[in-house]
Amino acid sequence: MGNTGTEVNVGASTGSGGGGGQIGEGRRGGGSESADVADPVEPDCVVELRRCDIDYQVEAPPEVTIEDLASFRPAVPLLGGEPSGFGVVGMPTNVYASASAQEIPGEILGWDVVVRFEPAAYVFSYGDGTTVRSSSGGSSWSALGQPQFTPTATSHVYAERGVYPVAVTVEYTAAVTFGSTWRPVPGVVTSSAGGYEVDVREVRTALVDRTCREDPAGPGC
Repeated sequence: MGNTGTEVNVGASTGSGGGGGQIGEGRRGGGSESADVADPVEPDCVVELRRCDIDYQVEAPPEVTIEDLASFRPAVPLLGGEPSGFGVVGMPTNVYASASAQEIPGEILGWDVVVRFEPAAYVFSYGDGTTVRSSSGGSSWSALGQPQFTPTATSHVYAERGVYPVAVTVEYTAAVTFGSTWRPVPGVVTSSAGGYEVDVREVRTALVDRTCREDPAGPGC
């Protein structure tokens, strides 16, 4: 805008070039000085995400030996025989025992565990220095369907009179589980039973003309 005294000249520029006051560029009154532009707004806090490397260790159950099972004892087997408590010289005396599989819970080296015992062998001691090893505990004559005084897998013939202490030792195989699969343990655990005595006697026969019922005072009666 100019004033010469005789006329007034008014000029304006509407161009988008660098000479005028361009909207959005922050220029004032046609001057050349630019206004400061504000920095982008920063968040109040910046969360830095980091990758955590964690070293995982999976502890496996221990290897179990037969010695580790010292506090786990299978039940004592049952022992008996027939004729009950006595035998006859020169004739089979039947002896038998029974044992069953069993599972016992407990703890080994700080781990909860279940131990399973299964009978694998029976060792009979007949009290006269004779022993017999059997894969089964034997059974009674009636259960086997045999007559009395006939041989069985676990019977014994005594040669002399006397009272003989009979015993049996059962050998158990062992396996353990820590909650998943069963793991066999090398070796065997034993359990023994005794206290069964056999009174072995001699039996004599005599040829008579009457039975003992008919003549109770007769020979051999």
